[in-house]
Amino acid sequence: MAILVTVIQLYVVVLIVAAILTWFPASPSSPLNPIRRVVGAVTDPVLSVVRRVVPPIPLGGASLDLSVILLVVVLEVVARILPT
Repeated sequence: MAILVTVIQLYVVVLIVAAILTWFPASPSSPLNPIRRVVGAVTDPVLSVVRRVVPPIPLGGASLDLSVILLVVVLEVVARILPT
């Protein structure tokens, strides 16, 4: 079970990296694009499922996406419940 907890914790780190990458503009010449593609390939399938359950909240011209926060909380609870 310790390996599963470690995998969950690594996935949480990748989710946080994905959230931080959204703060930077995504231009074609950005040096972050390779990182963004890899992180997106790992996180987007799971986050799209969460977004179907909890869609982003519209706030004027923008929206508040709580899917990353919700998924991190759920994963942390699961990691704490699993026996080490």
